[in-house]
Amino acid sequence: ILPGNSRWMTARKAADTLIAEGKTVKFYLIGKKGRAVIQRLFPGKIVHQVDQMHIKNVAFSDAHVVSEDLISRYAAGEFDVAHLFFAKFQSALVQDPTEIQIIPVPLAPETGAAPSGASAAVEYEPDEEEILAELLPRNVAVQLFRAMLENAASEQGSRMTAMDNATRNAGEMINKLTVQYNRTRQAAITTELIEIIAGAEAL
Repeated sequence: ILPGNSRWMTARKAADTLIAEGKTVKFYLIGKKGRAVIQRLFPGKIVHQVDQMHIKNVAFSDAHVVSEDLISRYAAGEFDVAHLFFAKFQSALVQDPTEIQIIPVPLAPETGAAPSGASAAVEYEPDEEEILAELLPRNVAVQLFRAMLENAASEQGSRMTAMDNATRNAGEMINKLTVQYNRTRQAAITTELIEIIAGAEAL
């Protein structure tokens, strides 16, 4: 799971559904945000957390390290299926909570259409197993890298929106305080003038 409130809510809903079906749920966290929430809702279910505090700009190598760890855990039988939760960037105002399965790689649905072209057997060099052994882990890394980039863009968009709202609210507050100050100052001046005029008339 990547950081973000909407991602935690989506992950929680999915986890609750799986638990209701009698399945075991574990969490592999990327980043620190939300750890306390997951610990409170699902105590003892966090198996690992990747700290990104030292990372300023996400690189493919960061995703590659995570993908290798996940694949080794999958090969060791620690889990059967891995789902990735992240925010898909649409705009500075809109970030869609997204869930995708990354391990094992989901198969494309069969269309039932007959294959086009010649039906001659195709020979691969190297063989299919070697090709898949290289491509499947790379696919996981690419999916993770894409999610990290989407999540980073969404986070920056949220920050820009929050800063814009804060600036607008501060401007409105300054205007209100300025009006209030001017009214108070005008009332004080009016009171002083009345007192001066009253004193002059008394003389």
